[in-house]
Amino acid sequence: MSVDELLKLSQGLLTPIIGIATTYIAYQQWKTNQNKLNLDRYEKRLQVYKEVVRYISVAVRDASYGNDELMTFRSKVSDADFLFGEEVPKYIDELHRRTVMLAQWNNEYRDYSQPQPENYDHQKVVDEKNRELMWILEQYEPARNIFKKYLDISK
Repeated sequence: MSVDELLKLSQGLLTPIIGIATTYIAYQQWKTNQNKLNLDRYEKRLQVYKEVVRYISVAVRDASYGNDELMTFRSKVSDADFLFGEEVPKYIDELHRRTVMLAQWNNEYRDYSQPQPENYDHQKVVDEKNRELMWILEQYEPARNIFKKYLDISK
C-alpha cells in the first residue's frame, strides 16, 4: 500500500471517527445536564420536606401556630404542586388545615381566670384542641413516608 492510498484511507476514516467522538461528547453533555436537573429537583424537594418537618416542629415547641406562621408556610411549600405527585400537596393541605384548626381552638380556649363567652363549652374546646395537636405531633413518620419515594437516593 502506497503512501497516497494510506493517506486517502486515513482521511476517509477520520470523518466517521470525528462524528463518533462528537456524538459521544454530546451524549455526555446531555447526561450531565440530566443529572444536574435531577439534582436541582432533589434539592427543591428536600427543601419542601424540611419546611414540612420544621412546621410540624412548631407544634412540638409551641403547641400553637401564629398568624405569620400559618400564612408563610403555604408560600414556603408552594412548589410542592409542581415537584411531587398529588399525594404530597394533598398531605400539605391536610397538615395546614389541621394547624389552622389548632390555632382556632387555641384562640377560643379560655382558662379559669378568663371570662367565658356565652355558650362556651370548655370540654369541647379542650378536646378538639388536643385532637388537632396530637394529630400534628404524630406527623413526623407519615411525612417521612410520603416524601420518601421522592427523596430516596439509594436507588
